[in-house]
Amino acid sequence: MHIGFRIWSLLLLLIILHPILIYAQEVEDEREFDYIKGSRKGPLKWGELHKEWHACNNGKMQSPIDLSNKRVDIIHKSNKLARSYKPCIAIIANRGHDIAVHWEGNAGSIEINGTVFSLIQAHWHSPSEHTINGRRYSLELHMVHKTTDPTSKHKIAVIGVLYKIGKPNPFLTKLIPNITSLVKDDKEHRHPGVIDPIEIQMSCRRYYKYIGSLTVPPCTEGVVWTISKKVRTVSLDQVKLLRDAVHDHAQKNSRPLQPNRHRDIQLIGP
Repeated sequence: MHIGFRIWSLLLLLIILHPILIYAQEVEDEREFDYIKGSRKGPLKWGELHKEWHACNNGKMQSPIDLSNKRVDIIHKSNKLARSYKPCIAIIANRGHDIAVHWEGNAGSIEINGTVFSLIQAHWHSPSEHTINGRRYSLELHMVHKTTDPTSKHKIAVIGVLYKIGKPNPFLTKLIPNITSLVKDDKEHRHPGVIDPIEIQMSCRRYYKYIGSLTVPPCTEGVVWTISKKVRTVSLDQVKLLRDAVHDHAQKNSRPLQPNRHRDIQLIGP
């Protein structure tokens, strides 16, 4: 009886937590929302579409924000962002509102304040969602990490990399054949095999850091944001391909800037 009761209690707990576990991560079904200004499913309406998305309209620590010199505290540290990535089998998915790389095994992790966050996926927004001193860039990559550490206050960590128009981006260059086939064949997934996340070049020496949210529904807060200070380059053709691959309403798939609300923003580096 005692064992049976414990099993029943565990099942009940999982049933209660199920919606929480689902809505703590990004929504995959792009039909649920869009980026069109004034649309009934646009960014200003996200918080009204589902009760689980209320943070999109009512949250106090939403992303993206402007990383302004006036608000940034400069922290002089010589230690780099601790990354430990490894090659892993991945799929490339057209989620309608963006193109994403999903790693299907252990692709490595980052360590932030003693907590290890495992790499789950990466995706692109065009134009950039975050701005630096009001300047918006041509592209922004988000590397999404999660932790199962029960002692961690924050469960999601995202690394952001900004890009301006210039030389082609080497990482995207390797993915072009698969992304192109998503466009031509109107497919939702491609299986390119092993993808090494370390090939996503970024600066580990100087970076912005603040606490915000997911930039798509359900706009979950408590996300640890790390934005690389060094702006990389991407070709105009590569940006165009990423825009052509998604649905028309998401060709510009950037959420508007959110209020800063006097949050601490740090610029960490030597």
